[in-house]
Amino acid sequence: MTEITRIAIDTSKSVFTLHGTDADGRAVLRRNLRRQDMVPFFARRPPMEVVLEACGGSHHWGRVLAGLGHTVRLIPPQYVKPFVKRGKNDRNDAEAISEAAARPEMREVAVKSADQQANAMLLSVRELLVRQRTQLVNALRGHAAEFGHVGRLGRQGVAKLLADVAEDADLPTPAKDALALLGAEIGRLDARLAEVDARLVAQHKQTPTSKMLAEVPGIGPIGALSLVLRVDFSQFKSGRYFASWLGLTPREHSTGGKTRLGGISRAGDERLRQLLVLGATAVIRQAKPGKASAWLIALLARRPRKLAAVALANKMARIVWAMMTSGEAYRQPATA
Repeated sequence: MTEITRIAIDTSKSVFTLHGTDADGRAVLRRNLRRQDMVPFFARRPPMEVVLEACGGSHHWGRVLAGLGHTVRLIPPQYVKPFVKRGKNDRNDAEAISEAAARPEMREVAVKSADQQANAMLLSVRELLVRQRTQLVNALRGHAAEFGHVGRLGRQGVAKLLADVAEDADLPTPAKDALALLGAEIGRLDARLAEVDARLVAQHKQTPTSKMLAEVPGIGPIGALSLVLRVDFSQFKSGRYFASWLGLTPREHSTGGKTRLGGISRAGDERLRQLLVLGATAVIRQAKPGKASAWLIALLARRPRKLAAVALANKMARIVWAMMTSGEAYRQPATA
């Protein structure tokens, strides 16, 4: 019987597609497994390399399969896609995962522990609540505008808009009730978000590395905690690799010896990139000679503010990598 050295798995909710190869890379196993058959199947197998596409559920299976003695590798989906042949189906996906794993310099994602995923889950819940609140506020503004009520931006604008709607005697009752319902839902989410923020701030204060990162201008408690809980900094060779992973470096489209650089690539974790850019924008808003660094003042003198914000976010990412890998505290640069 041919010995299987690697099994690639295309995961799903209930059916898992396996693609096994021998030492020469030839396919010797193609089959589907139900979810409940996964553990018994791999428990009977000798230790081997098991490869999955990186996603939230793959970390769970990585822990389970590693506990059975197998070597587990997680590969980012964007690195698997180029190996998919013709039409997309489960078998082609599993084969593509196996082909990607065979590349000698293929990048991988570290398997997260259950505690790592659990600690970062509250951050994801907060993002969901913020998106829901934004949707409700937009719906409230849009419907209120249908009757001539336009509110200012910000929380005070929402409160004033709801007050104006409630006092409008000419507004039909069904519309007034619907807008009041939206206002009640916004208030409920505000209360939930306040609770979540309080828990995250408490977690931030109990995490030394998060408190250390919060010393960097533009990085607050949520941003610092997100960086600590979501990123394994040991997988990056340098701060430039980390900034590139975040998508804060130019997208390259060079050919024929001609270098062409475009906008940022927007690869990697979208939320982390957003937090860094928003933090950089806040720093730029307060940047003045004598308070901001000479580098930032010179950059603002020759580049638009939005472009400068991305450049500053890139620099912040490299500073964060240096602090997390060396354990060194943030040093304030010389001001202009």
